[in-house]
Amino acid sequence: MNISEFIRHHYRHFNAAVLFGAAEAYKAHLNAGGKMMVALGGAMSTAELGLSLAEMIRQDQVHAISCTGANLEEDVLNLLAHNEYARISNWRELSRSEEQALYDRRMNRVMDTCIPEEAMRRLEDAVLEECIAADRAGERFFPHELFYRILLSGTLQRHYQIDPKDSWVMAAAQRRLPLVIPGWEDSTVGNCYAARSIQGHLNNVHTLRTGIEYMIELADWYSKNAKTIHISSPPGDRSGEPVGVGSVGFLQVGGGIAGDFPICVVPMLRQSIGRTNLPLWGYFCQVSDAPTSYGGYSGAVPNEKITWGKLGIETPSFMIESDATIVVPLLFAYVLGW
Repeated sequence: MNISEFIRHHYRHFNAAVLFGAAEAYKAHLNAGGKMMVALGGAMSTAELGLSLAEMIRQDQVHAISCTGANLEEDVLNLLAHNEYARISNWRELSRSEEQALYDRRMNRVMDTCIPEEAMRRLEDAVLEECIAADRAGERFFPHELFYRILLSGTLQRHYQIDPKDSWVMAAAQRRLPLVIPGWEDSTVGNCYAARSIQGHLNNVHTLRTGIEYMIELADWYSKNAKTIHISSPPGDRSGEPVGVGSVGFLQVGGGIAGDFPICVVPMLRQSIGRTNLPLWGYFCQVSDAPTSYGGYSGAVPNEKITWGKLGIETPSFMIESDATIVVPLLFAYVLGW
């Protein structure tokens, strides 16, 4: 029994049934000709989601990604220094003294995983070299384009410690996948970029393009890819969710700016620019362990997004309340037919 067969047979109720319904609807959306954006919050790259996400990219099951600056850089850090990472099995029980000891070793902890500072320096050096050259040449590009340049140039290849096929950023670079990195400066490399600007190594702080420019680019991408598609109920669907008219789909892993920034492009285009004929998001699934709440974005149920002009009443919508590190690889495996 493969993974897909296991899910079809065993995932019949509660969050398991929602996962099955979301996976079926994801496939139905793509089969109808729709595109899919994935939003990555949390620490999904350090959780090595690239093991499945990279294949989703290669198989044309993901067409754009919005992620935090941390997820962008941490996938590459894993590529450069995986064997030097330290896994902490009792991470929930660490004392302050034990945390200080990790700091003294220059091991930066993300949940159960410690990232060596040396890996960050390798990436920082490559970033700084590329940015200084672009600054002197009067060039400007987005943060993800910077990472694409570095990876595709091969300058870091001697540092690789995992198979590059397991890096989702490498897969995205090879396909020139559209990326949106809102709030990129809230990352280690972003902080280093600011530090080098303060020190005078960079003359133009805008050598790397900004969040507003990302929104403009995203608006153009959505406008080109949003089309009305009619989705029929997928075979074997047990979700009971509405099935209707859609366009570009949205899979949100976690919450925060990685999800809230890109999903707002639709009401921006429709309400602020007046393009009322532009389709709403045509599929929505959020995987989150945040408590259901109407006071915060991460815990808001999908129906609340109807009031903001992001989703419609016919949009197939799912909220899987579980750990994304468990759920998302299963969802991807089902879509890939594993």
